[in-house]
This record gives sequence, structure tokens and C-alpha cells, in this order.
Amino acid sequence: MKFNNEIKIGILAIIAVVCFVIGFNFLKGKGLWSNSMTLYATYNNVQGLAASNPVVINGLQVGMVSSISNDKDMKQLLVSIELNEQLNIPKNSVAIIIPNPLGNNKLEIKLGDANNYLKNKDTIATQVSKGIVDDVLQKVDPLLFEVKKAVTTLDTLLRSVNSVFDKTAKNNVSDILTHLNELSASLTASGASLEKMMEAQNGSVTKSLNNIESFSQNLSKNNSKITNIISNLDKTTGKLSAIDLEKTLLSIDSAVYYLTATIQRMNSSNGSIGLLMNDQTLYKNLASTSNKLNLLLDDIRTHPKRYVSVSMFGKKEKEAPLQEPLPDTINSPYLKQKQ
Repeated sequence: MKFNNEIKIGILAIIAVVCFVIGFNFLKGKGLWSNSMTLYATYNNVQGLAASNPVVINGLQVGMVSSISNDKDMKQLLVSIELNEQLNIPKNSVAIIIPNPLGNNKLEIKLGDANNYLKNKDTIATQVSKGIVDDVLQKVDPLLFEVKKAVTTLDTLLRSVNSVFDKTAKNNVSDILTHLNELSASLTASGASLEKMMEAQNGSVTKSLNNIESFSQNLSKNNSKITNIISNLDKTTGKLSAIDLEKTLLSIDSAVYYLTATIQRMNSSNGSIGLLMNDQTLYKNLASTSNKLNLLLDDIRTHPKRYVSVSMFGKKEKEAPLQEPLPDTINSPYLKQKQ
């Protein structure tokens, strides 16, 4: 089978492009059929890091930076790291950008000590680099490096103190000192007042102590009277305790019982007092007697000769005396007329 010249030129062009791609990747340190591994790292500042910069572990190049992408506000920069082969990188490892003013920057991975490892397309932790100057100072003169760190820390501390003691805070401190001065003056005045109170002759405390002493002397003078009062109280309480309270209560209880029985008998209709208080017959008899007395008195008042008669010849009363009482006057016409 014969190919024309156009097909031959096309095949040669394809072969040339493939060889160019393979050679270009080989020059970049990227193999075509290698078992590569991709990791991601996030930075706020990449410090001039660019794609194809080397990635090293313990001084050995193990890959390169494949790409750097950013979001719209440029606050987070995502760095894609492509390793030449699958490596056991602990999860607590960090990726640090090492700037190089004389050449290309590099990305160094410092291995951690974790037992679990990062997988393909995982995100590795990042750390801000110290800078080339700090690195050189640390290697050349460790003491000078520590002094620089101390000065930086002191400057940060002074800035913090200055930010705390602003104008308002300074005014507050001045007010506090003024109040402390006033407080000390008040304490001085209070001490003078206490000293005046504690004077030997005219002090309030001295007068109070004198009053207490006078009171105690009065108690001492009247000690016998107080003793007699307490003795009398003791005798009184002794007499009260000697009284047989139980017998007294029993006597009172018995008296109350008999009084209750007497009142019950007075309220009943069996006894004389009960009949006298509750029977209406006695009332009717008393009313009838009163009525008869009234009738007799009225008859004596109107007809006195019927009862008192004076005669020289001794005229006798013809009518015989009453042999039986007249009918009850309660129902008599006389009583009805009076009502």
C-alpha cells in the first residue's frame, strides 16, 4: 500500500508533536507514564512562586508546582503540587515556600511524624517561610537571630501597650490616681477622727467606757438586791411547782360536771326547779291569783261597807261565808272587759 505525500507529511507532523510534548515534559521533570501524585496547598501570599518551580523533600526534588489558581478577591491562592511518584507523606506535614533572590523559588515539604498519610488530591498544611535573610542570619549568627526575634517581640508588646493606653485609657488612669489621692485624704481624716474619739479625757470611746464602768459599779452595789429578787423569784417558782395542779384541774372538772348536770336538771321537766321554769300551769295559777287579788281590791275599794261594818246593835251578816272558791277568774267576764 502506497501513501501519497500529504499523508506522509501528516504522519510526520503528528510524530513531531508527540516527540515535542514528551521532550518538553521530560525537560520539566515530568514523566509520561509515571505514577504521579497530586497535592494542594493554600496560601495568602505565594512570594513569587510560579508554575514548574521544584518541590523538594529533605533537599531532593520529588516534583514540581503544576499550577497556581486564585479566587476573585485574591485572598486565597491555591497551589497544585505534582509529585513524580506515590510517596508516604504524613498528614501533619507542612509545605513551605522557600524564596531565592538569585534563582527560582522552591516549595519544600517538611515531613511530620503522623502514622496516617496523605492521599492523592488531598490538601497539605502550609506555613509561612522565615525569608532568606532570617535563614541566613540563623545560619551565620544564631545569637543575632535570637536578638532580632526578641526585638520584634518587644516592638509588638510596645505596640500592644500603646494601643491599650490610648487617650481615653490615660484619662482613666489619671482619674484613678485622683480618686486614690482623695481616698488617702479621706483615710487621713478618718484617722484623725478615730484619734479624737480615742482621746483619754474627751473621746467618745472613753465616755462610753466610763458609762459601762458606772453601770457595772451600780450592778455591783445592788448585787444584794438583785440576789434577793432572784431568791424571791426562786421561791415563787418553787411554790408554783409545789401546787398540785392535777388535783386542782380535777376539782374544776368535777365542778363543771356537776354544774352541767344541774343546768340539765333545771332545763328538764322532772325536778321542781324544772317544773317551776318550764311548766305553764304555775304561770296560769299565778295569773289567776293576781286576777282575783285585783278583783278583791277593786271590790273593797268600791264597796267598803261590805267588808267593814260598824253597828251599835251588832248586826250580823246574813250571808254565810264561802265554802268553796269561786270559779277561775281568768275566764270571767271581768277579765275579758279589762282586756
